[in-house]
Amino acid sequence: MTSSSESSRAQGCGPAPTRRRVLAGLGLLPLVGLPGAAAAQTGHTHDAINSVADFDETTWARLLQSGPRPAAYVFTTTYCSTCPDAFDRLQAFVKATRQKVELAAVVMDVSAERVLVHAHHYVGATRFYAFDGFAPAIRQSVDPKWPNVTPYVVLLDRNGAVQRTIGPPAPAMLKKWLA
Repeated sequence: MTSSSESSRAQGCGPAPTRRRVLAGLGLLPLVGLPGAAAAQTGHTHDAINSVADFDETTWARLLQSGPRPAAYVFTTTYCSTCPDAFDRLQAFVKATRQKVELAAVVMDVSAERVLVHAHHYVGATRFYAFDGFAPAIRQSVDPKWPNVTPYVVLLDRNGAVQRTIGPPAPAMLKKWLA
């Protein structure tokens, strides 16, 4: 019996893709340290997100005061089954408008070291954050009325006006956001 990589080599297909190559191809791993052929195949030499910023009790106030505009923050967990769909809808809207928008995924239930393992659900994000600290206090800093339901989406328009929703934003909300 042969392994899948031996079988693919026997068929002339080359080695079976490794998880690292698949993630690098999606732009989710840094290309430093990958074999030259793998880096050349991906074409993502500058688009890869390879770091995760900490999101603590002070982060939201800083983002509101001086963060990028317009911006969308999708607060999610690794077990949220509807969060990737909400992110995809938001990303599709942004792509259709052809505007430059900060599109961040804020993962609330794993450390920064583990966020990139789940990043394949949020291909197209411009930034990743991970909660760093006491989660209830961090959620309180974002919105005291937030019932800890995900996906929790916060939209900041060019002028810093804030819109919040649980689940994918409604089309009217999106139009107002990027008007």
